[in-house]
Amino acid sequence: MQNIKAIIFDLGGVILDISVDKTRRAFEQLGVEEFEKMYSLKDANHLFQKLEEGKINDQEFYDEFRKSSGKKIRDDEIKSSWNSLLLQFRTGTLVALEALKKKYKLFLLSNTNLIHHHAFNKIFETQVGKGSLDSYFDRAYFSYQIGYRKPEPEAYEYVLKENNLSAIETLFIDDSLQNCDAAQKLGMQVIQLIEGMRVEELRMLDARY
Repeated sequence: MQNIKAIIFDLGGVILDISVDKTRRAFEQLGVEEFEKMYSLKDANHLFQKLEEGKINDQEFYDEFRKSSGKKIRDDEIKSSWNSLLLQFRTGTLVALEALKKKYKLFLLSNTNLIHHHAFNKIFETQVGKGSLDSYFDRAYFSYQIGYRKPEPEAYEYVLKENNLSAIETLFIDDSLQNCDAAQKLGMQVIQLIEGMRVEELRMLDARY
């Protein structure tokens, strides 16, 4: 890692623990079969893509989900099952972010949707006792707000251009290989945070100090 001036972080699997398996099981209990074909960490079908790009609102999502699944499921049941994906924030990583912010410009770039945004904000307030996760960053970007999802190059370019960042001087940290590959193709330095790794353990960033 050389001449880093800015770091762009992913959210799920980097700062916030998530479990696709848990949300899959929740939907299976509602009778929804083969949820993994609809949504996974590597891919999302057209319905979930539209939700994460802000092309449909939560009510439209619930209605289309019922139609595509063929199940008579209440809005609150879909919402609860979908939010089962979200677990807890990594408190050690949050401490590291506070330290890193003194040295670098920090940004968040997450593929997420309005339903999850409300949900993880509540988790954050309960667990951490602070008003907003956004305070750890110079700016936070969510796919449903900007209209682009990783690994689309437009998602990364949106953050780079809006903040006048040089790609080569920007580090991108994500748990997804395809997202890291896309960032690297744009000239950014990348770290794929594989299972078991934590931001606060990255010695090249001195994240623990």
